[in-house]
Amino acid sequence: MSAQSTLLPLIQDRIDAFLDRAQTDLERISPLAAPLMTQSRALMSGGKRLRAMFCYWGWRSVESIERLDEQQGRDQLECVLALGTAIEFFHAAALVHDDVIDHSDTRRGIAAAHVEFSSMHRRDHWRGDADQFGASAAIVLGDVLLGWAHAQFAAAVAALPGDARQQTLRDLIAQMTSDVMIGQYLDIVGEHAWPALPDDESLQRAETVLQYKSARYSVEQPLLLGALVGGGDQRQLQALAKFGSHAGLAFQLRDDVLGVFGDPAVTGKPAGDDLREGKRTVLVALARSAVPAGVRHVLDDLLGDPDLSDSQVSMLQTTITESGALQSTERLIDDHYEQAIAALDGAGLSAEATLTLTDLAERAARRHS
Repeated sequence: MSAQSTLLPLIQDRIDAFLDRAQTDLERISPLAAPLMTQSRALMSGGKRLRAMFCYWGWRSVESIERLDEQQGRDQLECVLALGTAIEFFHAAALVHDDVIDHSDTRRGIAAAHVEFSSMHRRDHWRGDADQFGASAAIVLGDVLLGWAHAQFAAAVAALPGDARQQTLRDLIAQMTSDVMIGQYLDIVGEHAWPALPDDESLQRAETVLQYKSARYSVEQPLLLGALVGGGDQRQLQALAKFGSHAGLAFQLRDDVLGVFGDPAVTGKPAGDDLREGKRTVLVALARSAVPAGVRHVLDDLLGDPDLSDSQVSMLQTTITESGALQSTERLIDDHYEQAIAALDGAGLSAEATLTLTDLAERAARRHS
């Protein structure tokens, strides 16, 4: 059985064990806190676990298990599994907050957390505005998940010997957290302030959001966290950073394409969801730069309308395709994928990890959900 096939159950076991302990704490505090656990379990039971896998293979790429003695192997594996689990909680927190900000009704084919909380409010006939309660409760849920993520990050740091290496891990975890929060803010600004911002900088703004909100913490930073556990040297870390940067950008560009053209039955989100949310993505920036002024005005008027009809979504999809933006984005994805693979060449990484990272990069770039 491959290491990859055994990793996911190990991560899920750790997630479930952590949630079991957390549930005991919640029950001790108040039975009214139970919905926080219900939503946490629903959210943490699915997903591709790509970030945890990149963390694991960042470690395996620089460290040979055969070279470690039994205790070293256990300690490093414990650290990597704690990091992978933490990253999954961190990702879940970001998703919950993102769905509130974007007013997304679904996530992974089920109702988003804020929608579930709103439904609970209505079902039990509570006082006040149900949607406001749902948003407020989901924000708290995201904060709880982020706190649990950092509890796992702390466990990972504690499992790694050496003060200097522990501090390096802490610094990268702090940087990852800051990057995502700043990227999220810039995404919000982009959706609301774009008419007042220089139009010729729209592509650059979209690329900055792409990198900091998602791409870095999806691939590059998990890889580096794992590699730091294995004591990767400067050449290896630089190669992994370059690979992760390009693979992460390919991953997020694919996400942007799926947000406009994805099959709801596969993505778990409505068709054209990013159009209704008014996402100012690279795909949209490329389309706006390629169409005549009149078409651009229509595009701007419709983007961000939550009540877009299916026919309007279809019309926007056609406009984006005919502008050449979809084809250009696909070329960007291919280019980033190829640069990611090239970064692995001659980097002194293990052969098994190089093959696996190549496969993971392809999955990230070519995925359908």
